[in-house]
Amino acid sequence: MKGKKNKKGFLGVTSRLLMLIAAGLLALTYCSMLVNPSKAWWFTLLGLMFIPLALFNVFLLLWAVKRRSRAFVIPFLALLPAIFFLGRYIQVRDAEQVGSGDPTVKVLSYNVGRFSHCIPDSLFAFICNQEPDIVCLQEFYISDIDKTRSYLRRKMKGYNSEFYLFPSSDGSAFGNVTLSRIPVKDKGKIKFDESTNLAIYTDYQYMDRTFRVYNCHFESYSISLPGVVRGVLKADKNAMANTGSKMKRSITRRPQQVEKVFHDIEACPLEAFVCGDFNDDPMSYTYYRMSRGRKDSFREAGNGFGATYERLWPMLRIDYILLPDRFDAVEHLTPRVHYSDHYPVISNIEL
Repeated sequence: MKGKKNKKGFLGVTSRLLMLIAAGLLALTYCSMLVNPSKAWWFTLLGLMFIPLALFNVFLLLWAVKRRSRAFVIPFLALLPAIFFLGRYIQVRDAEQVGSGDPTVKVLSYNVGRFSHCIPDSLFAFICNQEPDIVCLQEFYISDIDKTRSYLRRKMKGYNSEFYLFPSSDGSAFGNVTLSRIPVKDKGKIKFDESTNLAIYTDYQYMDRTFRVYNCHFESYSISLPGVVRGVLKADKNAMANTGSKMKRSITRRPQQVEKVFHDIEACPLEAFVCGDFNDDPMSYTYYRMSRGRKDSFREAGNGFGATYERLWPMLRIDYILLPDRFDAVEHLTPRVHYSDHYPVISNIEL
């Protein structure tokens, strides 16, 4: 009898300790968006763990309720703030939103992954079928940089093209491309230090509205998920150390890039859309900074899961369309097409 009591006491203490740790980690994910990763880079990793930690706390809550343990209050309190953040990952709507009749512009943002997952013709055919007014592409690749404009003119008939590409020694190039059916008033680029990532911007006048569109690709992790798994399974310390080093470098570079774009937006007299591959989730400092003063098209008009990265679906939402606060998104789509390891983000926006 005494042995059973000791066992129950040990189980109770252990379960409470586990609940406190899980609750503490979940609480830290709420803080992750407020901490500049250049000062504490590991906060970004906690932000990435928001969904798994929230689910684990739900499991602990149900387990405690089933056991009629008063410790249920620990995961319950930890989960309360999550209610305010779940809408960044999943939305539930009964019907399509009805617009007010103001002019609309359809924006598509897509990391095309250097066309390594498909034949470019298939991808461009898909984009044309969506009939977007503005297209923001990241990781665009071409084998001959000198033929970029003619190539885009051929693939996307009726669209203007603005781009900045990083050339390789073999004549190929990759970078960001913005295409539009709206005449371009001005353009520019924001290069990042020691990086082949960048942001480009284009200014448009449509109807009586003048606005700017930023096409951003922030620092990538540059790691292979299968490679990481192999390193862990083989307990390869060098591989794991290399992965950790790459992640830290990426995480600490992104806030510098974000600040460059943010300050450019602040200095711009035009209302600004911010689109692209942020390589950061909605609990990140990157999202927090870029979404200030802007609406998130998914949160405004999305339905279902918002994840934009094929692997680890539906955890990773890293591609966004952010719109000026006075505009309204009336449609948001994330088609699960497999032309890239990312999914495109499409939004119809009332100006």
